[in-house]
Amino acid sequence: MGTAAVHDRIEQSDDPLKALYPVVAEDLAMLACLHDREPDAPFIGMLKQFRFPEGLGLVLEDKPGRQAIDLMRQALEALPEQPDQALLDELAVDYTSIYLTHGIQASPEESVWIDEEKLVCQQTMFQVRNCYHRHGLAAPDWRTRPDDHLVLELQFLSHLFQDLPRESSIREAARFMDEHLLRWLSRFSSRVAQRCATPYFAGCALLTSSYCEELRDLLVLTLKEPRPTPDEIDERMKPVAIQQQVPVSFVPGVGPAV
Repeated sequence: MGTAAVHDRIEQSDDPLKALYPVVAEDLAMLACLHDREPDAPFIGMLKQFRFPEGLGLVLEDKPGRQAIDLMRQALEALPEQPDQALLDELAVDYTSIYLTHGIQASPEESVWIDEEKLVCQQTMFQVRNCYHRHGLAAPDWRTRPDDHLVLELQFLSHLFQDLPRESSIREAARFMDEHLLRWLSRFSSRVAQRCATPYFAGCALLTSSYCEELRDLLVLTLKEPRPTPDEIDERMKPVAIQQQVPVSFVPGVGPAV
């Protein structure tokens, strides 16, 4: 379904949010799968069988989105129906360099992009963890894959769009994208596209970023609220300094020192 078609359904629907629920939840789950592990032969076959990325429920229409669609399509068309072990090994090495060893210095974890010292498992991770906890969710093993990993953030957004959620869930999805995913995803995706070794992972990165940007723009229409600016988000996410009041004791006959 194209973005324009979704716009039409939104404008014609008594409950405009419902037009987005099924397609977005499935799309986000699929995008998470692209980053979850290196592709094997069955996964590549499935993508080719369903003519991915044409199989996405929400078709991207902005220029970056169309370019990402073309890149992903070309990358998949270049892969054979039955990839040999050498090709699978090449994809596995590229996956490892991006997601495991950080060989191209494009971490899939939000903290690295947000923290001033570029470290993992910083305050951002705990903020994301709190978002999950409010919905009864938790990262399976934060030591292996921290809460603010790209895969988990995409899966969380997919969860928010499932099962005909309340408007409050969609508002939370928009807020989560503003305060977390979209603060770093474009930088991650650009660096992956520039430095990775295979068109496949370049396509995965740019497609994910473009999709999430267009989705967030659609939420402006459905929620009738503008996107906050980057400066507004930065101000909102600044740590709150905790001021602790220390009781002052005075010795009789002695005033406070100056």
